Amino acid sequence: MIKINYDALGIAASVACAIHCALLPLVLTSLPVLGINIINNTWFEVFMILLAAAIGSYSLTHGYRKHHHHKQALFIFGLGILMLILKQLFHVYQIWFLVPAMLLIVSAHYINYRQCRKADNCHADDCKH
Repeated sequence: MIKINYDALGIAASVACAIHCALLPLVLTSLPVLGINIINNTWFEVFMILLAAAIGSYSLTHGYRKHHHHKQALFIFGLGILMLILKQLFHVYQIWFLVPAMLLIVSAHYINYRQCRKADNCHADDCKH
């Protein structure tokens, strides 16, 4: 049976989002010439935020319910997602929201991962402590 580490998947999705937001405008500025518009495409941005929120929510709630019962990572993740939403709403300040959002989301996954590994008591059969 293949076991998926959802914290690693969440970190990867967050890093992919950060790369998209930071590098795509610099590297792929010729896409409009080809008729492709990913840069500042509202639907693509919303999709990336929803993807990060879905993967992160699943990963963090799984860790919270099944392993450690600490809300710290959930709170940090919620702040990160809120900042991503604010980035989308206030484009003028998007870099000011993006950087802390990615740091918060990646930190939340890391904290969740560490708390799952340090949990004294397991409540699920899939736990490896």
